[in-house]
Amino acid sequence: MREIDVNKVTEAVRELCIRANTQLGDDMLEALKRALDMEESPQGRDILEKLILNAQIAREESIPICQDTGFAVVFVELGQDVHIKGGSLVDAINEGVRRGYADGYLRKSICHPFTRQNTGDNTPAIVHVNLVPGDALRLVVAPKGGGSENMSRVTMLTPAAGIEGIKEFVVNRVRESGPNPCPPTIVGVGIGGTFEMAAILAKRSLLRELGSENRDPELRKLEEEWLAAINDLGIGPQGLGGRITSLAVHIEMMPCHIASLPVAVNIQCHAARHKETVI
Repeated sequence: MREIDVNKVTEAVRELCIRANTQLGDDMLEALKRALDMEESPQGRDILEKLILNAQIAREESIPICQDTGFAVVFVELGQDVHIKGGSLVDAINEGVRRGYADGYLRKSICHPFTRQNTGDNTPAIVHVNLVPGDALRLVVAPKGGGSENMSRVTMLTPAAGIEGIKEFVVNRVRESGPNPCPPTIVGVGIGGTFEMAAILAKRSLLRELGSENRDPELRKLEEEWLAAINDLGIGPQGLGGRITSLAVHIEMMPCHIASLPVAVNIQCHAARHKETVI
């Protein structure tokens, strides 16, 4: 049994919160540059150039990529041979979020649903814990902005809807979202499981490296097909028209009940932020 002190967890989460909000991933930057090569609209090209410049300035000056520094979503892979010493894992994560958002001068956006009173420190975080073999602790911090999150949906299709029904739901969700999620977007799709699991699959799919291929050949083909259909909508960068509405479609799938077909779409904005570390 390996012991990991809660203070190490807190410090790791603190650093990840700051890095995620100020350093856009290289995969995302490369995707924006590829989009710039493909975009035909002058206005769309201008927007993409500004997004690339914005990301470069954010990294160089250690300032937020976007004013919406998001809900702190944390994916945890906890080795079954790890003991968290000195306190609660979730409490340690929340303390890391609290310190990261204060020390990084990041906007605190979390509030009471009814009164709208701000919690003041961007907690509580949304924490997903998965128990895995081994004696390591993997932490992924993925800040999620409100504008793109608001455009996400879960539905329970009938099994008869099939692949075409799923495609129609996904493409229509992007069409109806229009400029609201700040395109160019990444469209995360979760298929199967249960009502709540489909949503988690969709969000987890957004962590996949942009430009990487889906390991499932069937899903890889659907990702390409659905991305083409989405970009044919003509919504374009920031919704002002153009070829590039989305940079990628990422699908995760698992078995579901014979009577149901859960589907979730979790849309990610151009500030697709996530950083990870292993303790």
